[in-house]
Amino acid sequence: MTEASSERALYWDAAQPVLRRVDDLLSRMTLAEKVGQMLQHDGQQDPVKAVREKQPGSMFHLLNERLAEAMDAAAATRLGIPLLVGEDGIHGHSFHPGATIFPTQLALAASWNPELLEQVARVTAREMATTGAHWTFSPVLCLTRDQRWGRTGETFGEDPFLIGELGAAMIRGYQGKGLSDPDGVLACAKHFAGYSETQGGRDASEADISRRKLRSFFLPPFERAVKAGCMTFMTGYQSMDGLPSTANHWLLREVLKHEWGFEGILVTDYANVGRLVYEQRIAPTLVEAAVIAVRCGNDLIMATDDFYDAAQLAVERGLLLEAEIDEVVRRILTLKFRMGLFENPRRPDREAQKRVVSCAEHRELNLRAARESLVLLANDGILPLVAAELNSVAVVGPNADNAVAQLGDWALGASQYSAEYGKQPRELTTTVLDALRARLPHAKVTHAGAGDLWSKKPAALDEALQLVAEAELAVLVVGDDIPFIGETRSTATLELLGNQNALIDAVAAAGKPFILVLIASKPLVLPEGASRAKAIIECFNPGMEGGQALGEVLFGDRNPSGKLTISYPRHVGQQPIFYSQVRGQHGSRYADYTQEPLFPFGHGLSYTTFRYENLKVKTPLVHKGQAVELEVELSNLGERAGTEIVQAYVADLVTSVTWVNQSLVAFERVTLAAGEKRCVRLLIPYERLSLVNAYEQRIVEPGEFEVFVGGSSARSALQRATFRVDGPAFSYEAIPGVSR
Repeated sequence: MTEASSERALYWDAAQPVLRRVDDLLSRMTLAEKVGQMLQHDGQQDPVKAVREKQPGSMFHLLNERLAEAMDAAAATRLGIPLLVGEDGIHGHSFHPGATIFPTQLALAASWNPELLEQVARVTAREMATTGAHWTFSPVLCLTRDQRWGRTGETFGEDPFLIGELGAAMIRGYQGKGLSDPDGVLACAKHFAGYSETQGGRDASEADISRRKLRSFFLPPFERAVKAGCMTFMTGYQSMDGLPSTANHWLLREVLKHEWGFEGILVTDYANVGRLVYEQRIAPTLVEAAVIAVRCGNDLIMATDDFYDAAQLAVERGLLLEAEIDEVVRRILTLKFRMGLFENPRRPDREAQKRVVSCAEHRELNLRAARESLVLLANDGILPLVAAELNSVAVVGPNADNAVAQLGDWALGASQYSAEYGKQPRELTTTVLDALRARLPHAKVTHAGAGDLWSKKPAALDEALQLVAEAELAVLVVGDDIPFIGETRSTATLELLGNQNALIDAVAAAGKPFILVLIASKPLVLPEGASRAKAIIECFNPGMEGGQALGEVLFGDRNPSGKLTISYPRHVGQQPIFYSQVRGQHGSRYADYTQEPLFPFGHGLSYTTFRYENLKVKTPLVHKGQAVELEVELSNLGERAGTEIVQAYVADLVTSVTWVNQSLVAFERVTLAAGEKRCVRLLIPYERLSLVNAYEQRIVEPGEFEVFVGGSSARSALQRATFRVDGPAFSYEAIPGVSR
């Protein structure tokens, strides 16, 4: 027992109010112990030694037996304060061998299904909890802007409203029944904020974002996360207007903690405090960096263990007050007490892992997630296939049998863990090749050694083309791979690498019928030959069950329902191509090229046809605080059931500041039987009509609005109607210094 526990110190008494327990424990702590609580140590680096020397409050990248040793070491310290254990459970328990690895965020977003994402997060939390983790560094609430950014696949796409809805669902799933839920984990909203507004797509470059632009587009998903009860936030790597996110007092203290009332803890991203010295160079030494970090509102300092000595030196030199350290430690301890970690440190449990990790229920949910994430981009009628009619199929392309690429970033085999940790067990992942061979046991299913197609070796291309020539049908599975995905791995182009373009164009030129399957972290530019594909299916990184889900869609067991949450470019030079552009551009195209995407935001086909008719606005005059009520008739004109994602967009026709041409304000998944017609009702809350004015105020301005409803953001296919928001007309008196 520790010294404090043997005396039955008040802070060990679970019957006491949390604030009394925090006060009691804080009063017993030395400055060194307080600063130690602010450290988040990388558990890959001698965790027991770190506990004995610096008593860090948190660790990450540490599970099972090695974590148990660190927990024992923490329990043996003078005060016995338990560790708060974080891990990157990004789309499943990423780095635990055998865990359920779901589709990545960009893939999951294509389901447009918050209920599904909540369940995915709940399963992830259950699996993480058995290994001793208390906290996942997810969800990512960044907006995709330049798709060359290596972390595009970690996002939910390009729309702030949709990101907020899906993020809130995952937060609910992760945190479960509350902070004391032993089967839950803390969620973490990241990266706060503006990290994805890159220059040239480069990772962590200076983000050119005004405060108004932040409030307009980048902050709303994070404010939604606070309202959803998210208990942790993580800063970004980038800087804005000369200030790294970790050093942005306005963003972290004034907005997050004061304006929004966030009561959780704020953790820096990896080594962000150290980067203030050696990378961004706004502090001469770590002592000054420690002062900046504390004053600006950071609570846990990730992977900068030298902060331990630096912060103490800052207090000794009078640069920081110990009371400022106390303020931070109070937040950390409060969270630990509210989680019940002093009573139950939630140690790793191997027996529970046997029952929970990758159990049948979790695998079934993973398959459902993969099914709903697939997006049918194009189909000339070849799909669904009839298995009995196929005698020979060539399955070629570098991702046809690439389990690591199928899982995507943030899984064993990716860049975050070294190769010595291995990969996820191969037998847990069904690749495209696996699925087609299982589905066509009577047919000849050939496969080239297509890994070489990443390069431009002619022999690999020749082998693949020979197999295609000998087959009735080709399934080309192309995309990107781990070396071109993730942090520090932005790309200068969006082109398919190696021989992939040559493969597509050669197959198209030969007139061979082919289906194009895309397994990639983000939209990639397709060659001319892709336009002759009989069908195109976007899978993104579909997880362990991606091949099985694709096989079901190809052969018509499942009717695809996924829709893009990111616009699909024709050319890399169209960046940024997100659908909600600010009005005012001269012209509607480049002098030498279209600005239209290949596939727009919200696009996705089905094996049936849906028709929208008779859009009605039930509230033609909308008063302050009143929701807009819409009705539209949706019909399934086909011969099979299907699910359509009904989308509603609004445009404020005259605004006091420049604003977007349209914005998503509501959506609903609607399943109709063959031939069924239904009146779909949509409610648009008043606040979704808002904009951010020139004074950084989010308001709803009176005047005329248009509303568009349909199956994608493409205006040409949308039903239109109008309504008016009640209020005084625009007046020049509202502008300071202007009078008639």
